Amino acid sequence: MRAVVQRVNSAKVEIDGKIVGEINKGLLVFLGISKDDIEEDLDYIYKKVTGLRIFEDENENMNLELNDVDGELLIVSQFTLYADARKGKRPSFIEAGRPEMSKPIYREFIRRAESDGYKVSTGEFGADMQVSLVNDGPVTILLDSKKGF
Repeated sequence: MRAVVQRVNSAKVEIDGKIVGEINKGLLVFLGISKDDIEEDLDYIYKKVTGLRIFEDENENMNLELNDVDGELLIVSQFTLYADARKGKRPSFIEAGRPEMSKPIYREFIRRAESDGYKVSTGEFGADMQVSLVNDGPVTILLDSKKGF
């Protein structure tokens, strides 16, 4: 499982011109699920995302977690995080999880965040979405449950 996590002042997802998810200060999480992901991958990425200390404290050091700043989560599925563009010009997506396998994992990530008390907004799994954001910093963190980077 992979995640691109961006610290944002605001972010929103639109589908066909309609806003379907929107947050203020918090984290925009692009979540990619591979064909080989299991619950341990979900556990790892979920704990990393929600535990990242990337918000500034009173000394302007990145030392605070999402909970510390009453931050919000915008979670967007993104199978293209498993694009392999090493050969040729057209990326291969064979490592990405199929929708029937990936969607339940995506939903479980959202369920965990909601049950842990985070304010959560989402995109729509598999939809053509337009994502807008104001990146704070900018701060962008790449996470991989297989620790490939």
